[in-house]
Amino acid sequence: MDNLLYLKGFNNEHETEALPGALPVGQFSPQKVNYKLYAEQFSSTAFTAPRAENRRSWTYRLRPSIAMSDFQKIDNGMIRTAPETEIHCPPNVLRWDPVPFPEKDIDFVDSLVTIATNGDAKAQLGMGIHCYSANADMQNRVFYSSDGELLFVPQFGDMLITTEFGKLNLSVGEIAVIPRGVRFAVTPIDGAIRGYICENYGHPFVLPERGPVGANGYANQRDFCYPTAWFEDNDTPHRMVNKFCGNLFEAKLDHSPFDVVAWVGNSAPYKYNLSRFNVMNTVSFDHPDPSIFTVLTSPSDLEGTANVDFVIFPPRWMVAENTFRPPYYHRNTMSEFMGLIEGQYDAKEKGFVPGGMSLHNCMTPHGPEAEVFEKASQGELTPQRYENTLAFMFESRYPIAPTPFAMSSDIRQKDYLACWKGLKKYFDGKL
Repeated sequence: MDNLLYLKGFNNEHETEALPGALPVGQFSPQKVNYKLYAEQFSSTAFTAPRAENRRSWTYRLRPSIAMSDFQKIDNGMIRTAPETEIHCPPNVLRWDPVPFPEKDIDFVDSLVTIATNGDAKAQLGMGIHCYSANADMQNRVFYSSDGELLFVPQFGDMLITTEFGKLNLSVGEIAVIPRGVRFAVTPIDGAIRGYICENYGHPFVLPERGPVGANGYANQRDFCYPTAWFEDNDTPHRMVNKFCGNLFEAKLDHSPFDVVAWVGNSAPYKYNLSRFNVMNTVSFDHPDPSIFTVLTSPSDLEGTANVDFVIFPPRWMVAENTFRPPYYHRNTMSEFMGLIEGQYDAKEKGFVPGGMSLHNCMTPHGPEAEVFEKASQGELTPQRYENTLAFMFESRYPIAPTPFAMSSDIRQKDYLACWKGLKKYFDGKL
């Protein structure tokens, strides 16, 4: 646990100030703000979004955000954005080794590489899936995405994320979400960092409905943590990188953008410890659908069908009787991009390693590898505790297109399909 203080809740109104009296009382934009600050509203939904879905925060800062130069186009590096048109999206099963750790100093932004995308960022549909592998701080450079909110899923190393709204310490086993448009900088705390990012172009992430589960279970509102206000009065020049309509642009500042003295609202960065997810699972028979492990969801206009679901497979008990316990063989309308944070995933005992990734697109069959099927079909069905494991999935209604890098890189496992080649026919026509 870090030494920061947090406001708790999810999508609730919060208020925090780094100097006493910095927040106006009874209104948001008085003629004169205490400490001679500027009032600026930050909105990540439309002004007229329904109250329960509306996200905005009022910030009180040393300078307005517009105190900057014009943007200039810079190189996109390895970052790509939907729609992906450089290659044909294949229906094949795909799997990758981890992105290597850097051999020379590289910061978070320069380390970003896009593995896959779907939807259309300009239409605010779908997502981009990126990996980072960095070992240097961003110095006087900051980053933000105008295309989507950023879900961080660390796989290795601790980091400090400094944002306009305050600071977040982020470790493996936690996630963080940076809203669309929020400026931030990433600092590795002790050596290299590596992980995954879902750039959600669509509806901001919300907690899924519990349905018949009732009032408790899954992720609870109280466990989502927001930063307290923190600011620096720093006139050192900074460079600000903006991902806009799929391209990178850079503007110059003659000061630090982290100058918000106080803020109030419900649109701000937050983090969540995945160990606090209350797993629901079967206590009788059959394997539940993976949707029962959903931490956050980005809804689409088709009710019950997600733009993006963030699903985890954490440590848990498996007690199902007379049941094939690993995930069953299946084809479905959702496309599944998986990553492994630590340990071993129960359906893939070989080849799927921490930091690795796999992609099973819609209607492409997949399931346990041949050896896992043999073991699970013959094993004794005693209560079993899955320990030292944490996998996740970005699941989407839209087909997920790998990038040219993902298809041509040395980290792609070109023999992935071979793990199913040992599947045998056992049919003999007898009961």
